[in-house]
Amino acid sequence: MKKPLMMLCIVWVAGLFGAAYAAGADVARLQGEWAEIKYKQPREAQAQRFESLARTSGELVARNPADVDLLIWHGIIESSLAGAKGGLGALGLVKNAKKTFERAIEINAHALEGSALTSLGSLYYQVPGWPVGFGDDKKAVEFLKRGLEVNPEGIDANFFYGDYLYRGGDFVAAESFLRKALKAPARPGRVLADEGRKGEIEDLLRKIAEKRR
Repeated sequence: MKKPLMMLCIVWVAGLFGAAYAAGADVARLQGEWAEIKYKQPREAQAQRFESLARTSGELVARNPADVDLLIWHGIIESSLAGAKGGLGALGLVKNAKKTFERAIEINAHALEGSALTSLGSLYYQVPGWPVGFGDDKKAVEFLKRGLEVNPEGIDANFFYGDYLYRGGDFVAAESFLRKALKAPARPGRVLADEGRKGEIEDLLRKIAEKRR
C-alpha cells in the first residue's frame, strides 16, 4: 500500500510544479509581448495588438483563476488597451482593469512586488473623476504609497508616484522619485520593459527641467 501512495504523492507534486512552471512561462510571455507592443510598436498599431493580447491573457486567467501573477498581467494589459484606445470608450476597459487589480490585491497584495497596488493607484489618478469615471487622488496616493512600501526601490513604483506628483505640480518631489526610479535594480527578463520605462522617466525629467526654468 505504501508504494502506490508514494507514487501518487510524487505525481501530485510533479503536477503542481508543472502547473506552476506553465503559469510562470505564460506570465513571461505576456510580459514580453506587452513590452514589445508598448515600446516597439507605433501608437496607431497598439490598440489592435493589445486587444489580441487581452484576449489571450483573459483566456489564461479563465484557465488559472487562482494565479495572481496572471491576474495582475491581465489587468495591466486591459489598462494598456484602454490607454491605446483612449476616449470615453476606454472607460469600460479601465473599470474592468480596476476590478482585476482589486481581485489580485485580495488574493495577495505583495504579488509581483506589489504591482497590483501600484497599477491600481495609477488608474485612480489617470482616470477622470465622478461623474465620468472613478478617478480619486486620495485613493491614488493610498495605493501608490502601499506599492512603494512593498517595493521601495522598484522602477514602476517610483515612476508612477513621480508621475502623479508631476501632474500635481510638485516638481521637486516628482524629480526625486523619478531619479530613484532610474537607479532601480534591473528586472530579470525585463530588459525591453526597463529600457522603455527609463525612456519615459527621462522624458518626464526633461519636462520638469523645462517647467522649472
